[in-house]
Order: sequence, then structure tokens, then C-alpha cells
Amino acid sequence: MDESGRDLVHSSLNYPGPRGDNQRVDFDLSASGFRGIVLAGGTAARMDGIDKGSIEIGGRTLLELAIEAYLDADEVVVVGLETVRTDRPVTFTREDPPRGGPVAGLLTGVDAMLRPPALVGVLAVDMPHVTAYTMRRLREAAVGRDGAFLSRDGRRQLCGVLDAARLAQVRPDLEHQHGMALRDLLDPLDLADVPAAEREGIDIDTWEDLRDLQE
Repeated sequence: MDESGRDLVHSSLNYPGPRGDNQRVDFDLSASGFRGIVLAGGTAARMDGIDKGSIEIGGRTLLELAIEAYLDADEVVVVGLETVRTDRPVTFTREDPPRGGPVAGLLTGVDAMLRPPALVGVLAVDMPHVTAYTMRRLREAAVGRDGAFLSRDGRRQLCGVLDAARLAQVRPDLEHQHGMALRDLLDPLDLADVPAAEREGIDIDTWEDLRDLQE
């Protein structure tokens, strides 16, 4: 059992973290119905339009690291181009029209899921220090609420979990999804803010961010 008393399947699985350090992880059996979305279709305007998911840190792509944060998820959907090979089977999809922003990406990801979720995870592909443990803290914080999001310096990051039923209730129509600010979608919801631990909340928006992360 973990600290919250939930049953875990203890395994000897080790995987390399973003800095090449091996991390041992256990599977969380209480996460049934949890399904995750990786948002990987942004413009990367300050990085010359690069496909962020293909960027490597410690020999691993940002997309690989994002998918591994969903270790406990029943399913993972990647909203973005299928340009990076993944070891785990995932579903790739795109917004229509593409590059519609985080709200359009989130809802497109939900629609692409093979089975209806109970809890939806959303994670930007450029947050390499978010792990399965991050997602577990978010799920724990979301109990009894509409969801939870990681926060850094008082600002919510594009990393969170949402109750699927409540998300459906506040979901805008297709016309208003494109370009909608995430804060406008989340505003009616009762969300917990979970402070980022150490480097969890760092994202890669510029080449300088990437350089600093690799030092």
C-alpha cells in the first residue's frame, strides 16, 4: 500500500528519467478509469516551429517522457502529429482545424478515447519532469473535487486531471473550442492546486529553457 492506503502492484520496473537516472515505479491499481491526453500539437513559435515531442533529453524524447507520466492510465491519446515512435501503444489524433489551442486539444483527445473515461489527465508534451508520481498526487488532490492542476509560482501549469462528467458539463460547442483559453474552460470548476515539487513545473518554451534544463 502507498501512504494513502491504496493497493499497489509492486513491480521491479525501472525506467530512465529525463536526466538519465533510473527510477523504480509501482503500478497503481486504484486508477481504473483514468485515461490520459498528451498535448503535442502546439506551434512552438519561440522554438522555430519545432516538433517539441521529438526533442531529446538524456536520450529520450519529450513525447516518451510525457507518455510515461501516464503509467497508471488505461489509455493514452496524443493530440499531435505522429512523428515520434512510441514503445507504448497510443492513439494519435489532431484537432480540426489543427492548432486550435489547449481546450480544442483536450476535448479532441477525449473524443478519440476508445472507452469513456472517469478521470481525464491532460499534460503538455514540454514538461519532462512530470512523472507518474506527479499524476498520482494530482489524482489524490482531486478526490471530492472536479479536478486538480499542478501550479508553479502560483500559476496553473498545463498538467492536471479532470472529472470527466464535470468536464462534459462545461464543455463548449465545437465552434467555441478553437482558440478558447484554458482558464475560461476551467473557471466554473472546483479545482485543487497542487504545488510543483522541485522541477516538475518547468516547461520548455524557448531554446534557452531547453539549454538550462540540459545543464
